Amino acid sequence: MKSLIPCLLILLLGCSGNKINNTFERGSVSDDPQSVILGLDVLFDEKINLIKNKNIALVTNQSGVDKEGRSNYLKFLEHENVNLKVIFSPEHGLFGEAAAGEKLDYDKLNDMPQVISLYGNKKRPSKNDLKDIDIIVYDVQDVGARFYTYITTLGYVMEVASQAKIKIIVLDRPNPIKGNLIEGPLLNMDYQSFVGNYPIPIRYGLSIGELAKMMVGEKWIKGAPKLSVIKMKNWKRNQWYDETGLLGSSLPKYPDLNTALIYPGMCLLEATNINEGRGTDKPFKRFGAPWIDNAKLSNRLNELKMPGVEFKPVTYIPTDIDGMAINPTFKNKICKGIEIKIIDRDIYQSVQIGLNIISILRDEYPNKFVINDKRMISLLGVDELNIFNKMPIDLKSIFPNIDFIETSKKYILYN
Repeated sequence: MKSLIPCLLILLLGCSGNKINNTFERGSVSDDPQSVILGLDVLFDEKINLIKNKNIALVTNQSGVDKEGRSNYLKFLEHENVNLKVIFSPEHGLFGEAAAGEKLDYDKLNDMPQVISLYGNKKRPSKNDLKDIDIIVYDVQDVGARFYTYITTLGYVMEVASQAKIKIIVLDRPNPIKGNLIEGPLLNMDYQSFVGNYPIPIRYGLSIGELAKMMVGEKWIKGAPKLSVIKMKNWKRNQWYDETGLLGSSLPKYPDLNTALIYPGMCLLEATNINEGRGTDKPFKRFGAPWIDNAKLSNRLNELKMPGVEFKPVTYIPTDIDGMAINPTFKNKICKGIEIKIIDRDIYQSVQIGLNIISILRDEYPNKFVINDKRMISLLGVDELNIFNKMPIDLKSIFPNIDFIETSKKYILYN
């Protein structure tokens, strides 16, 4: 299998032509014994017998790397006693080459196993895809937001695993925006969709392994798959991703960690007629429209004195960016808007800030600002759009999430 490496590297390089650097902010490589050890590394270093001489289906993308930044599928391919038969990729593709919502189909890539996209017309593995498969391994870095579709793909794959009586192993990874904070309303299951499939808050504060256990334990998915979670070592719930000592874990469509933190609140703008920064090098960090008075709007936002954030007026032009943004709102038009500057990430409340921004836009531009009610309910997870009539919005008093906090304690794997 070692002969595959050059052609795989060429494939990776060929998919790295985005104009935006997708690599997470992170600390330097650390030999600190307290640096986080990923589930992927634990599997290959200590638990290889779980997959030895087994036919493996791997669900992953470019975020699935080890402590050295090496892709997981290379490790599977090179190990002489592991048989990687098929790779499934979630939204954005195996190499992170697709923009949000862009559908992909893969032909056979050189000598690699078959690669099958689980986004677009096909969102679940078929029975034929899993022929002769002994174990499904899921290894994808998530962002910690309910509407990021990787966790929906995980649930679908676990349902198929249950039906096919195939064991599934989840290789755990950190919640990059900390595992001790939650924000936003629980999803009302009447509004279940691909961007909201479980009754969890928008910012749910769990590792992917903990969430997988909760999906099964709370019967949020059909069936009961034989699930194993390979835990990380040394991860603490109050750690940001760049405090873990990990190197090279790349998350699709995020220039830096602050963008990932801002995303759970600013993604709600996708249900409006405002540009949410897509088509620029600062997606979600800025928003705007041609008709906004950005100086006045920045003053109104700053007057709220929301914790950990400042707002400044900016002017920008959204454009198509290969693999990042296709036909962004107000493409090629001058947008006057706001840039979000995090000044203290430990007290920054992403969802609350996003909701307050929408509330002020609605108040300031009643004849121009438009909310797509159906789309907003899908993202918000509840039919409570009257929330935008309030200023300022205090999420904790409206959605305390006490029941979720108590229930999730049964599935916590880390201090």
